Amino acid sequence: MINKIDKTIFRQYDIRGIVNKELTDENTKLIAYYLGLTIKEKLKKTPYIVVGYDVRTHSTMLFNALISGLNLSGCKVLNIELVATGVNYFASYQEFVIENKTIKPDASIMITGSHNAKNYNGFKITINNEPYFGDELIELYERIIKTQEIEIPDNQDFIKIDAKTLYIDYMINQFAHLKDFKVPFAIDCGNGVANTVLCDILDKLNLNYQGLHLEPDGEFPNHHPDPTNEKNLEDLKTLLINDCNLGFAYDGDADRIAVLTQKYNIKGDMLALLFSKTMKNPIIIGEVSYSQNIFDEMNQNSQTIMDKTGYSNLRLKLKELNADLAAEVSGHIFFNDRYYGFDDAIYATFRVLELLYLGINLDEQLDKLPKVYTSENIEIEVSENKKFLIIEKIENKLTQIQRGFPIIKDILKIDGLRINFEYGWALIRASNTNALIMTKYEATSHATAMTYKKAVENIIQEVRNELNCITN
Repeated sequence: MINKIDKTIFRQYDIRGIVNKELTDENTKLIAYYLGLTIKEKLKKTPYIVVGYDVRTHSTMLFNALISGLNLSGCKVLNIELVATGVNYFASYQEFVIENKTIKPDASIMITGSHNAKNYNGFKITINNEPYFGDELIELYERIIKTQEIEIPDNQDFIKIDAKTLYIDYMINQFAHLKDFKVPFAIDCGNGVANTVLCDILDKLNLNYQGLHLEPDGEFPNHHPDPTNEKNLEDLKTLLINDCNLGFAYDGDADRIAVLTQKYNIKGDMLALLFSKTMKNPIIIGEVSYSQNIFDEMNQNSQTIMDKTGYSNLRLKLKELNADLAAEVSGHIFFNDRYYGFDDAIYATFRVLELLYLGINLDEQLDKLPKVYTSENIEIEVSENKKFLIIEKIENKLTQIQRGFPIIKDILKIDGLRINFEYGWALIRASNTNALIMTKYEATSHATAMTYKKAVENIIQEVRNELNCITN
C-alpha cells in the first residue's frame, strides 16, 4: 500500500508541510478524523473543538477538509474563522452559549503556516489547553498509516462563534489604563493576521500609532512575515528613524513578536528581563539560548529556570511550575501573570506599552547590562537522521581533553550542549523542526566569541567526517 501521508509533516511542535504536495485535502481529512477520535477517547465525551485559520490562500481549503474529518469522528466544530493564533487559544478558555447550554471548548486547532514560506500550511493543536506535540504527533501518524482507506465525505457542518469580539473587549478592559496614552509607536503586521483584531483595540484605546502592511494578504506582497529575519524589519526601521522610538512586528499568525527601538532589536530574553521588573518575586522560565547577562540580572529579584527551546516546551513548563512568565529568544512570550499562559504577540504588545506607561525607559534599562558580544543563531545543514547523533558524538568528544580547545568550566545538557567557558559560552543543539544543527556564541568580546566559534565548528566538522566515513 502506498502511504497517502508523509511522516515528515509531523514535526516536533505541530503538523506542517507544503500544501498540495505534503499536505493535501485528502490527508487533511485523515489527520482530522483520527485526531478527532483521539480527542474523543482522551476526554471520554463528545468534544467541542475551536477551529480558526490564518490568511494563507489555501487555509479555507484546509479548513473545509479538516472539519469534514472532525465531523465524521463525531466532534463538534466551533468555527472562529480568520483569526490570530492568540485569539484561537483565547477562545479555548472562554464559555459560549451553544444549543441553549453553556460550554467551554475542549480543544483547539489553528490552521497556520506561521512564519514559513507562503506555500506551507499546517495545524497547531491543543487539548484541554495543553499543546499536543512531540511523541503524541508521532503516535497520531502511526495510527493514521494503519488504516488509510477510509472514505471521508465533505461535511461543512459547524457552529459559528464570535471569539474576536470577546478578545477585543477583554483587551480593552485589561488595558483600560492605557487609554489616550500618547507615546508614539509603529506596527508592522506583515500582511499576516495580527490586524484581524489589533487596530480595533488600538483605536478604541485611542493610542498614537502608525501602521504598516495592515491588510491580511496570503501572498505577503510587502515582505515575508518572519520578524526574526532582519531584512523583514527594514520598513519598520525606516519609520523609527524619524517618527518614533518604538516599533512592533509580527509573524504570520501573530504568536511571535519583534520589539524595536532606534537603538535595540529587543529579543525575547531582553523582554523577559524588562517584564520581570513589573512583577514581585517572579518565577521566569528562559531557554538555553538566553544571554548569561540576562539570567544574572534577573536572578537578582527573580527565580529563573533554564529550559529547552521550543514554544510547546515553554508553555508546558510554565503550567507545570505555575511560573509568571516564559519567553523564547525568537519572540514567543507567555504570560501567566494576569493572562492565560499561552504565546500571544498582540497581548505582549500591550504589556510593552505598559512598561512605557509605568515610566520604564527600555533603552536605558538595556544600556545598564554588561556589554557582551552575542551571535545570532548559526545554522549548519545536516541530514535529518544524523543531527541528534552528531550532538551525542560531540558530547563524547568533549569528555576528553581536546588539543587547542578552550578550557571548559561545565556543560549544561538541557537542550543540546551549552558549553560554559571562562569568558562566555557556546550552544550546540539539533533543531527540532529542520535538518539543522544550531549554534550560538557569547563572550566578553567579539574576538573571544569567534575563538569559541572556530573551536566548536572544528569539532562539529570532525564528527561529521567520522560519521561520513562510517556511512561510506
